[in-house]
Amino acid sequence: MASWNSVPLEITYEVLGWLAFISWSISFYPQVILNYRRKSVIGLNFDFVVLNLTKHSSYLIYNATLYFSSAVQKQYLEKYGLGEMIPVAANDVAFSIHAVLLTAITLFQLMIYERGSQKVSKISIGIVAAVWLGAAVCFFVALPTHSWLWLISIFNSIQVFMTAIKYIPQAVFNFMRKSTDGFSIGNILLDFSGGVANYAQMAVQSIDQDSWVNFYGNIGKTLLSLISIFFDLLFMGQHFVLYPAKGALISRKLSKEESAEPLVKSSDDPVSENV
Repeated sequence: MASWNSVPLEITYEVLGWLAFISWSISFYPQVILNYRRKSVIGLNFDFVVLNLTKHSSYLIYNATLYFSSAVQKQYLEKYGLGEMIPVAANDVAFSIHAVLLTAITLFQLMIYERGSQKVSKISIGIVAAVWLGAAVCFFVALPTHSWLWLISIFNSIQVFMTAIKYIPQAVFNFMRKSTDGFSIGNILLDFSGGVANYAQMAVQSIDQDSWVNFYGNIGKTLLSLISIFFDLLFMGQHFVLYPAKGALISRKLSKEESAEPLVKSSDDPVSENV
């Protein structure tokens, strides 16, 4: 690994990395807690959860392999240069493990809580099956030549692809229902914070090393941040602008009713009679 040229930038890099890790990790809890409190998963799109689990599982395979395998690290440095840094940190691996666990818990909630007529679509089932079948084929292709870097790049591509499509079912679901009830906005706000911090972390490292290989050498991580930020902004627009929460609508309705009440008491009012 390359050494850091600036201690302040190195500290900034570490802080941003753990900030992204904390924000992303905590982002799973609002939805789990919301499901638990409501004892219902109505409003949470099932396809989103299933695609998300595939995404995080693929990302875990990529991060863990590149971080722990010396053989894969050697192939990476031979391809991108011996002076470059491995673009996966400990917080990336920790995040992936935690993400898979919490997404699996959410999937379990889909099975035990009230779900109405919601179910996983055949399209999503087909996508997930095709993805893992393709990954298995790639493993046997890489096995004879030990092309492990190429193999984990496939998993990296899978997680980017899944990130690009996993939000679509939930966004369409919100649009069809004209509501975001049952879909936690806390999840989105924290995910947005994590995406911004992650992108800033990569930029700080690149500035210090005077090399932008951190972006094109780990294009999956770069696209992950940009795609997540785009959809987070879309969900925020749906929740706060297009489909305000029912609670907010009720509050505004009550406020209007209160403002419409007459300021002068009627003659039937006991207070008025005593005046």
